[in-house]
Amino acid sequence: MSELPTELKYASSHEWARLDSDGTIVVGITDHAQEALGDVVYVELPEVGTGVDAGAEVAVVESVKAASDIYSPVTGEVVEINPALEDEPETVNSSPYADGWLFRVKVSGTEELEDMMDADVYQASVDES
Repeated sequence: MSELPTELKYASSHEWARLDSDGTIVVGITDHAQEALGDVVYVELPEVGTGVDAGAEVAVVESVKAASDIYSPVTGEVVEINPALEDEPETVNSSPYADGWLFRVKVSGTEELEDMMDADVYQASVDES
């Protein structure tokens, strides 16, 4: 497995979250998740303006193997989706922590990030499974 970015927070359901300088949270899936899925062929993203709750299903990533629900790690409002994934969903495979991000959420606070795992704890949980 590739090195996990230490600036990200991780969910047990294999999403990552990054707090950006504008106060929004960028969400994607981990390298482990994209590897388990295989070649991503379609990504169904939430609409901008959609309210999301932490732990709730918000998107779907489809691969040649299966479709997998994506859960929001934070509560807030979707303010942006990654438009590149419409034409190039495989970006989730090639760049899960950068160009393959899924959506951005405006949150009222960052407390929920504190409940997420850091890279070391997430890696340990993956190694155990």
